[in-house]
Formats: sequence, C-alpha cells, structure tokens
Amino acid sequence: MNTEQQRKERLDRGIKVRSGGLYALMGWQELTYLTLPRLVLILGMLALPLVMPSMYWQRVITIVCIYALLALSFDFLAHFVGLVSLGGAFFIGVGGYFSAILNTSFGMPPFLAIPMATIMGAVVCTVLLLPCLPLRGVYFAIVTLMYPLALARVIEATDILGGTDGILGIDSFPNAWMEQYFVILLVLLFLFGIRRLVNTDVGLVIRAVKDNDQAVRASGMNVNFYKAGAVFIASAMGCLGGACLVHIYMWGGISLFALDFSILPIAATVVGGSGTLVGPVLGCLILVPISELLRDFGTLRIVFYAILLVCFVVFRSEGLMVYGERKYHQFERWVKV
Repeated sequence: MNTEQQRKERLDRGIKVRSGGLYALMGWQELTYLTLPRLVLILGMLALPLVMPSMYWQRVITIVCIYALLALSFDFLAHFVGLVSLGGAFFIGVGGYFSAILNTSFGMPPFLAIPMATIMGAVVCTVLLLPCLPLRGVYFAIVTLMYPLALARVIEATDILGGTDGILGIDSFPNAWMEQYFVILLVLLFLFGIRRLVNTDVGLVIRAVKDNDQAVRASGMNVNFYKAGAVFIASAMGCLGGACLVHIYMWGGISLFALDFSILPIAATVVGGSGTLVGPVLGCLILVPISELLRDFGTLRIVFYAILLVCFVVFRSEGLMVYGERKYHQFERWVKV
C-alpha cells in the first residue's frame, strides 16, 4: 500500500516563486496568508476606541495617532529619502497655528480648517526647508531641530499669535467618536498610501535619490524637485497631526513646538523598526501609553523610559516589526512531495 510522502515547506515559498503580488495567487490559503496581517492591523486600529476602559484612554489613543503620523513622516524621510529630520515639532506647530487661526479668525469649521492648514503648513515648511535640501545626515537634522526652537522663542519674545497664552476658543470636533475615528482613519490612509507611493515609479526615483543622487542627476532628473516633493508629503503628515491636535485640546500655543514631538517619533521608529512604515505606528502604540502609565512617577519616568529604549536598541535593534515579520514568514505547512 502506497503512502503519500509529505514534507514541511514555508508558507511564503510558493508565493515568492511565482510573484510578490496578489494577482498570481493560487488559492485562498495564500490570499489569507498575505492579507491577514493587514486585516489584523486595520481591524485592531478600528477596535481600539471600543476596548478602551475610559474616556481618558480613548484620548490617549487619539494622541497615539498624532504621534503615529509624525513617526510615519520621520520614517519616510529617513529610510526612503535619506533625510533625517528632527522637525516633528516644527511640522506640528506650523499646522496647529494655521488651523487655530483659520478657525478663530476666519470662522472655518474644524473639518475645513484642518485640510486647509495641512496644505498651507506643508507649503510653508517646504519653502523654509528648501535651502537645506542639499544637506544630508546630521547637518539636515540639526537645521530641522533649530526651526521649532527658533519659532517658539520668536512667538514668546514678540508676543504674536497669543504669545505664551496661546490661541483660545478653538472649536472642537463634534463628538469624541468622530475625533477618534477621524485620526485613526488618517493614520491608516497615510500608512497604506505611503507604502503604495514608495513602490511606484516616482517612489523608485525618490529611493534612488537616497542611494545615489549623482546617478539620478546624471539621468537628467532634478534631485531637489524630488526631495522637495518628499519633504512636502512628510511635512503634510506632521501639519495634519498639529491641525488635529489644536482642535482636540481646543487651544494652540508654543507648547506645540515641544521637543517631545521631535524625539518620541524617532524612539517609536527605533522600537517598531525603521523602513517598515508599520513599525513606527506599532512603536507609538507601545511608547505613548507607557509614557502615560509612568506619568505618576514624575520626572523619574524618564529613567524607565530610557531603560526601555536601551533594551530595545541592545536586544532588538532591528525593531519589533522586522522581527515579527521574519517569524511570520517562517511558519511552515505540510505539503505532498
């Protein structure tokens, strides 16, 4: 009597042999294998407001999404364009002040002021960063760090835009549920949108600028044009986060330029995994709630925070997402020989 011989084979092997896309799949098992992580991410994000125990933690999830937009912005610029930006606070502040002014001075409702502030803020940030585009590495990072510090001091010294008191009387979102799902959907939209962008022809050119900008320039392409486009996209994500933030707190002031908005997205990218795009979002889901849990410890929470980051850098320098993705692809199944 003949018995069928079987062997173990990795789930992704057949998919990689044929194609990396969804259009060459052979069965529902492979379709499930590729789409399951995306479904878990989408459904998990949408379910977060429903499982939070209180309104306080629902607000924390909203702040997580604001930081996630900044982390996506940082990861996109750093990994795909080669520009390490410490200007998260710069983007947040510009977008927040624009939205606050449009709402209080021009009477625009939040859902009109936010997109207008996003576009206007992204244009302003891109124009201010244009002279810095030839810089790379630590030089570009230092310049982007100086912008929020300088703008905060100018507002404080000249007492413009409300000075240290800030801009009051900003309209909030119609209700808490709309606020939470609005920012969650924005994170998902930009997450999958950026992932799609970096795989298009334009995205390939942007990635080539990082790898060898001289070769791109020799091909007759304007390197600064593609860099400016990437900076515009990244600053738009940050300005969008700042515009949402002022309507969440119903106040806008120089605290929008706080360095937390520049440092925490970098830490989230380190924890989640650089270059994965999903990793920075995962890092924000971990670090922001931990920061809130340690708030009762006062300044001592920085010690716990630093220890956590050191552990991730030493033991999981690749990031959680890279480690999890590798383990996911190592699942095996029995197949006939």
